[in-house]
Amino acid sequence: MVQVALSEPKIVASVLPADFASLGRDVEEIERAGVDRIQWDVMDGRFVPNITFGPDIIAANRTRVAIGFEAHLMVEEPDAMLDRWVEAGCDIVIVHAEACRHLHRTLSSIRGLGARAGVALNPATPLDAVTNVLGLTDLLLVMTVNPGFGGQRYISDMEPKIAAARAEIDRRGLDIELEVDGGIGIDTIGGATAAGATVCCAGSALFSGENRMAQRARALRAAARERLVLQ
Repeated sequence: MVQVALSEPKIVASVLPADFASLGRDVEEIERAGVDRIQWDVMDGRFVPNITFGPDIIAANRTRVAIGFEAHLMVEEPDAMLDRWVEAGCDIVIVHAEACRHLHRTLSSIRGLGARAGVALNPATPLDAVTNVLGLTDLLLVMTVNPGFGGQRYISDMEPKIAAARAEIDRRGLDIELEVDGGIGIDTIGGATAAGATVCCAGSALFSGENRMAQRARALRAAARERLVLQ
């Protein structure tokens, strides 16, 4: 089968594996590494069992770098604090379809605050859950692990869902970034981009290894690009 190249894949860095005692330093290193933006994994201990960042922590790091921020809200009832994540400096706010009672209203609210609206799907959630709101969506995030913890194994069974999302976005001519998050590394990023992902969020693969983060980021981008060329 011939695979037609899409645009240059974007690399997003999750700060979940960062040293929280030196978060500002790690955020600056991420920017120097040349990734496209930073993802803040916001967890509330309810939607997922872990607890991480609040908006004040994100705001404190906003002045350290110029790179874009996205907030991935793994939280129940995200509507209550949407304005806080935008005020903290997040250009993109991503909510989970599973956590929103009125998803159409939530996405409209994010856009009304001047941010780009993203929606995430857990592995068990079908693409049909968001097809009726894609017109309000700037970013669709297909989770390739179950959310809540870093360092999990990539679920390759999500690649048909990624491909189906790519086909639906293209069929409707929508300007939507298709992002994947979870278990992304040198050995898995190619499968995600071959399926149609244009944005790949990596955490452990950027923060661990013998090489400097900039070298790891370049290696990830190269591995993603390889599968976008004609095969």
